[in-house]
Amino acid sequence: MANRLEGKVIVVTGAGSGIGAATANLLASSGALVAALDLKWPEGAMRDEASGFFRGVDVASDDGVERVFDDIVRHFGKLDGVATCAGVNNIDSFDQLEAAMFRRMHEVNVIGTFNCLKSAASRMSHGGRMVTVSSIAGIRGGGIFGTGAYAASKAAVIALTKYAARALGPKGIAVNCVAPGPTDTPINAAMEKNPSIRTSLEAAIALGRFAQPKEIGEAIAWLLSDASSYVNGATLVVDGGLTMT
Repeated sequence: MANRLEGKVIVVTGAGSGIGAATANLLASSGALVAALDLKWPEGAMRDEASGFFRGVDVASDDGVERVFDDIVRHFGKLDGVATCAGVNNIDSFDQLEAAMFRRMHEVNVIGTFNCLKSAASRMSHGGRMVTVSSIAGIRGGGIFGTGAYAASKAAVIALTKYAARALGPKGIAVNCVAPGPTDTPINAAMEKNPSIRTSLEAAIALGRFAQPKEIGEAIAWLLSDASSYVNGATLVVDGGLTMT
């Protein structure tokens, strides 16, 4: 896959940990030029190192995203792809979930994805590829894997992906979605406080285990590469077979 990503400038949000970090590292090792964005890095932080380009940004801020995408194009001279891995989750039950958390979940997961797609599209005059990150919770409606609030935001990401794919396809921009199943990432760390949840999930997964972040990153990298040149508007489920049960 390396020759299909070599020299491509790709933005990865949520690149500070989990699936985003694994994706950024995988893309870089495959020859891509990666712009790594994450809220954990101070707003406006600018680190241009031999190992990569880093910026701190809240993807829910439309102005902040616009500024950082300007920086990226100014730095690299072009933009070929984007992977929107930034996201938040909450496993509170419906009666415990507060409106502020529900709102923040949608600000990051849905509006944040929209901001990045829109900012990227206006800077891809030569075409390109975009990959959003949803979840099987957005397909299953939550359940044991997440609250309905999280599921609703991730279902919206799938719908947004299809909308963007239709709108941007004529411009040579393909937009696809990856829907991971349970993955060993910080966003799922709350499960460690309740081992029975993890045990129940592993029992339901055909492969019998959680994914590693790199395994999700491989799917994202494929959709960003020229190898998937005729794939558009698709949702690729990467869940070890959980949705079959």
